[in-house]
Amino acid sequence: MPDTQPSVTRRQPKLPAQLSLYYGGAWHEPVDGGYADTINPGTGALLANVAQAGAQDTAEAVVAARAGFLVWRDIAPLERAKLLREAAAILRRNAEELALLDAADCGNPVSEMGADVFAGAAILDFFAGLVTEMKGASIPMGPDRLNFSVREPLGVVARIVAFNHPLLFTVAKMAAPLAAGNTVIIKPPEQAPLAALRVAELFHGLFPPGVLSILPGGLVVGEVLVAHKDVAMLGVVGSIATGRAIMRGAAARLKPLLLELGGKNALIAFPDTDPDLVAEGIAAGMNFTWCGQSCGSTSRAMVHEDIYEPVLERLAARCAQYKPGDPTDPATTMGAIISQAQHDRIMGYIDSAKAEGARLVCGGGVPADPSLAGGLFIEPTVFADVTPDMRIAREEIFGPVLAVSRWRDEAEMLAAVNALDYGLTCAIWTNDLEKAHRLASRVQAGFIWVNEVGRHFLGAPFGGFKQSGIGREECLAELLAFTQEKNIHINLRRVARKA
Repeated sequence: MPDTQPSVTRRQPKLPAQLSLYYGGAWHEPVDGGYADTINPGTGALLANVAQAGAQDTAEAVVAARAGFLVWRDIAPLERAKLLREAAAILRRNAEELALLDAADCGNPVSEMGADVFAGAAILDFFAGLVTEMKGASIPMGPDRLNFSVREPLGVVARIVAFNHPLLFTVAKMAAPLAAGNTVIIKPPEQAPLAALRVAELFHGLFPPGVLSILPGGLVVGEVLVAHKDVAMLGVVGSIATGRAIMRGAAARLKPLLLELGGKNALIAFPDTDPDLVAEGIAAGMNFTWCGQSCGSTSRAMVHEDIYEPVLERLAARCAQYKPGDPTDPATTMGAIISQAQHDRIMGYIDSAKAEGARLVCGGGVPADPSLAGGLFIEPTVFADVTPDMRIAREEIFGPVLAVSRWRDEAEMLAAVNALDYGLTCAIWTNDLEKAHRLASRVQAGFIWVNEVGRHFLGAPFGGFKQSGIGREECLAELLAFTQEKNIHINLRRVARKA
């Protein structure tokens, strides 16, 4: 994805003018929902009071999306592509504003959220370029028969997105289904809905009414979308528990799902690797910039005993470059935790690691800077000598807590890596190509890096094994997942009318 970012000067975010529900090409006050506060996790200040869709609101949005589908499905694919590219251009023109709003709302540093805007625009462009790849096939049946398949859109697609990249997920998750001819209802994260609402404002009038809906709200929105007969498919970015709950609800209608769920991902370092590079890779792979709040973070570092202590010595210095600060300040290198509940949960894991005997290398507390007292911050935290039975080695923390373990025997290490129900990403560090290939083929994860961490590559399928998800995204397979295949058989003989 492009690394280009806007230059951001420190200023107050521009809030959306509309804080209600967007569907049917218009803004609506909630009928049976209400309003809820949205808080800046970096300061604790109130940002906005945002509408919350209720059951009736959600059902009305589905009706509008279904009506929009009857129009959108018949628009020529290349015309749909043109509109998606215009949406991408709108994002780029408003990148600075969107980055600042997203930073204030979700707590990630504004310097990083600019990259999210450009990545989202790139994904819209990517799927716009794939609209002619929704191809069927012809099947030979002889000279007097024609048999072929075509791909058609599903209908109304709902996508439930997570709080760690609100703007990016909002635009990225609408791209494939819209390109395929579906209409989309986005449920933004409860904790950070403002970027999605601003996107609705910016895209207003671009698509026919009903093509795009933004429904902020809580659990009831998801429940209605899962159960509604006119929602053809759901995509979810969230925890394993959320994915399981949605799958149970979707089973009643045999509704297809695309799930990107949690990860407890390993970084495996062999002894033939430079400890400096390994330490750099471990720190980068933890995504400390956004407080480890990433399902792809390599939060388990498995380091060979020959380089174990040298890596730990360098790792503390690498982590020191991540300093929690005001997310809207361009100088900030590490943001805030999304909510008080999540902050308390992460601190609970830190306490359990200490109680279970892990060695604290750095961090482990909240910053002492009094200017940060109103926000939800935690220092980049590294524990060493972590054993497989410890909670921080087994459970997804979704916070800035790294577990480092020592290994000697490759088979034992691999067994520990694969022992968990998670299987999203894995990073392997070695200069031995044979080792890299061998281990990559045996690690039970859907996305493998060798001598790299963190990056996604448009066109390369991203998704998990085991409990970490179902389906693949950011590639042609994602586009095809939002279509259904129809077979058509034609007998070419003339059917004469009897005299």
